[in-house]
Amino acid sequence: MMSKYEFLLRISMLGQGKLAIFKKISQIFGTDLPNIINNVSFLLEKLALTQEQQEKFLATSYFHFEPILEWLDTPYPQKHLIAYCDSDYPILLKQINSPPIFLFVMGNCQLLHSPQIAMVGSREFSEYGAQWGRYFAGELAINGLTITSGLALGLDAICHRGALEVGGNTIAVLGSGLANIAPRSNLNLVNDILAQHGAIVSEFLPFEKARTEYFPRRNRIISGLSLGTFVIEASEKSGSLITARYALEQNRDVFALPGDIDNQNCVGTHSLIKQGAYLVTEPIDILEHYSRYLSTINRQTKNEDDLNNHILYPEIFAVIHHQPIAVDTIASLVNLSIPELTSKLLDMEIAGLIMTVTGGYIRKRMIK
Repeated sequence: MMSKYEFLLRISMLGQGKLAIFKKISQIFGTDLPNIINNVSFLLEKLALTQEQQEKFLATSYFHFEPILEWLDTPYPQKHLIAYCDSDYPILLKQINSPPIFLFVMGNCQLLHSPQIAMVGSREFSEYGAQWGRYFAGELAINGLTITSGLALGLDAICHRGALEVGGNTIAVLGSGLANIAPRSNLNLVNDILAQHGAIVSEFLPFEKARTEYFPRRNRIISGLSLGTFVIEASEKSGSLITARYALEQNRDVFALPGDIDNQNCVGTHSLIKQGAYLVTEPIDILEHYSRYLSTINRQTKNEDDLNNHILYPEIFAVIHHQPIAVDTIASLVNLSIPELTSKLLDMEIAGLIMTVTGGYIRKRMIK
């Protein structure tokens, strides 16, 4: 007699050809394996395992698996082990080359079946990338897309936060085991994702530490779970481009946000656009692309005339964009004295229209 989880963990140790065994399990059972397997030897024979494989299956002591099984059994947050042979395994992920045989999940595992958009970007980011990453994540999430990213420092974390701020759904895919959250500095973000019914996912055994070579493997899962991948800001050598490449190999859509041509953080996104990625300038560009997956599109982009009717000091707002502009430059453009302009800029900052950054002012967000 053996638990389902222990049986699956033992199968995962058989080396080459184990994916074929998992496929055979799903063919034999049709539905999921029972939680308790009463006749293990009979099942191994039915799976046509060789004598050598059966010996390897039985060779490892139960105590090797005990910490993992105990971790899976701890009550909060809720934990799941979803195997390739399970009915709960995400359909889109099954379609990629070398799909993970396991997904360890903390939190809401049903979220894996929701329509997802991967949002990724560089760890080194600009104010421009941070502003638009948060804005797009919020708008896409509030309209029904789950934001899937890699919990990395920088734009990944900003996109997760953008979804959470509007009460949207988000999934973080890790390059470490779930009992070894990396980076540790994003542990609070993990807790917030779980508190808002999101999910934390990894293919690695729970106590596995993060390794450099694990992150590209993680990226194929981020893109594999998603309908498309949206690259916010990426330098020429950004790891985000690996996710975009996986998306293309998986026959998924790739979207990219354009930026200033002299911004080194946008070289990668501009390269993607040159290669045929969809250029995105507003959320509706993505939402309309996936309208068949979404019940409603809650927010529509307003035209500039509509916006100007609701903006404090529209003549000042019109000269402030997404690269810093100095106070004296604004003053000369709108023909105001510095003291009068400073007072109005303060009003606009309090209203949430603009923000102070190094070098002057930028727009804080798109006005809705």
